[in-house]
Amino acid sequence: MKNPINVLLILLLSTLSLAWIEYQAKPWKVPDKYVNLKNPYVNKTDAKFVGKTLYKVHCSSCHGKQGLGDGVKAKRLKSAVPNFSLQDFQKQKDGELYFKSFIGRDEMPNFEKKIPKEEDRWQLVNYMRTLKKE
Repeated sequence: MKNPINVLLILLLSTLSLAWIEYQAKPWKVPDKYVNLKNPYVNKTDAKFVGKTLYKVHCSSCHGKQGLGDGVKAKRLKSAVPNFSLQDFQKQKDGELYFKSFIGRDEMPNFEKKIPKEEDRWQLVNYMRTLKKE
């Protein structure tokens, strides 16, 4: 006969493992208001300077210098840090990136107070677009 404690332990570990996998892969629910939000600064050329500067200050510690998800803090996080250079990231609409970057969730903090200017936020989205693989 199987030891009931071992069976319970296996069930508990299985449940925790599944919960962890689900947490890691939990998709973002971006409200329609943001999905359809248009970037009014899409052709603005400041992204290289303004967006890059903001990225360096607020984002690179987790997302890495080139946006590969390999920043110094990334290893300490429970959730996966996205790689901005990948097609899956880049195919998102600007409004989705805006919501995820400034509203945040879980370990991704809210940056509405740290980056209060709307134009600066969009310049950061524009800069993230420059991190795609060529």
